[in-house]
Amino acid sequence: MAKKLYRSTSQKMLGGFCGGLAEYFDMDVSLVRLIYVAVDLVTGILPMAFFYLIAWIVVPVERPKP
Repeated sequence: MAKKLYRSTSQKMLGGFCGGLAEYFDMDVSLVRLIYVAVDLVTGILPMAFFYLIAWIVVPVERPKP
């Protein structure tokens, strides 16, 4: 079964995109958030804010597990 990227419903703060990335790459969600914030600050905040907003819209929400 192929892995798919979903927005996390269990590890979300805003949209769940960083939580979904952490689950997809099997990483700690705090580390993914720290990397996102670091890249956000280096690029000048606005480009990564647009990226997060677009990812929030495009990436589907994780389906509940039975």
